[in-house]
Amino acid sequence: MPLDPHPAGPQTLPAPAPSLPHKWLRIGGLLLVGLFVAYLDRSNLSVGIKNVAADLGFDGAEFAGTSSVALTAFLVGYLISNFLGGFLTAKIDAKWILVATVAGYSLCTFLIGFVDSVAALVALRVGVGVFEGIYWPQQFRMAKAWFDEREMTRASAMIQYYGQYLALALGFFLLTPIEAAFGWRPMFWVLGGVGLLVVLPLYARFLPAAPAATATAAAARSVPDGGAAPKPKLTFAAFGGWRFVLLVFSYFTNGMLFWGITLFIPLIVPTFGFATSVNGLLSAAPYLVSLLLTVPMMILADRTGRRGPIAVSGLVVGGILLACVAITGSAVLQFALICLGLGYFTAAYTPNIWAIAVTDLPAHAVGPATGIINGFGAGGGGIVAGALVGALLAATGTYALGLSVLGLVAILGGLALFLYTRMRPAPA
Repeated sequence: MPLDPHPAGPQTLPAPAPSLPHKWLRIGGLLLVGLFVAYLDRSNLSVGIKNVAADLGFDGAEFAGTSSVALTAFLVGYLISNFLGGFLTAKIDAKWILVATVAGYSLCTFLIGFVDSVAALVALRVGVGVFEGIYWPQQFRMAKAWFDEREMTRASAMIQYYGQYLALALGFFLLTPIEAAFGWRPMFWVLGGVGLLVVLPLYARFLPAAPAATATAAAARSVPDGGAAPKPKLTFAAFGGWRFVLLVFSYFTNGMLFWGITLFIPLIVPTFGFATSVNGLLSAAPYLVSLLLTVPMMILADRTGRRGPIAVSGLVVGGILLACVAITGSAVLQFALICLGLGYFTAAYTPNIWAIAVTDLPAHAVGPATGIINGFGAGGGGIVAGALVGALLAATGTYALGLSVLGLVAILGGLALFLYTRMRPAPA
């Protein structure tokens, strides 16, 4: 039996995607820009956390615990609101949800530049997480409406992957010297201003109408004699039943591995003893590796349809490489394992897992299901990873053991995704 018995999509052939002039620019390009700014907003605290700690008074013995709380506060709001954002896609025009949430997370980011207490910092970081969590599922509702199955890995990569990893690759590289030169407060003001003054007007002016309206119109056309189409129900079976649980678990381990590294990479790199002047570039290096590897992996996935095996290899191979960090004492080798592990894992897994989810799910379940996947996966996995790495750092004085544990967890996620690919329905 082949590893991925259903390489191309759901059991019945999908209807062609509706026509939209310049859809790759109006949807893919705009959402790439929006997620780019969103990821700068969610990762910027990692760049400035030491100076934030000095200004707000937790730079001593309290640093490990308080910084972990501050960094993961975003993920608390993110976990909760992904579910809300997913179900809102069935009620409200996705375009205007996107507009409202960009305004919300940008304003919270801007206000962080004025905080004078840890409580205010944590509250606003939760706010950033809430708005970005509602934002997230709308991207895949757009993808389901406007791109067909043969385009889905490329669409997923453009909408979600490139915005995310360009922000991480360029963000640490650019924000580190900016924060060092001007301070952490101006960094937050600038990023919040970009969202409010650039992304918000672009979305309001150029994003197309609600995907939900497209899906409803298509359903109405499919009913003979002009009858009313029955409203599809959101059930456990519509999500895929128990195999959906395997998909969620695989993304939970992805969230642990990704956020366990991303939250701490600006703090991990200085422990290797490299020159301080290159720490920003080295913090960006794992994401630059990821961007280089994504193009061949994306082409391979769309040409072969073997998205499942490629995504499985991302978790397993990346997990093995990260699991080896604790067993070597060489700083250069540890850094190389982090770069290769995170780079391959994200390039192979991230674009393909969303292409798999979006093509497997019926249109009415895409928003809620992707909200659940990302809420539990990125939100829940990130919170657990932040607490785990922080606890192991406090106990051992090193990040190495925490990274290796995250690698072992990712291997389990790869096995869960392997089982999911075996349970996917065969093509009609």
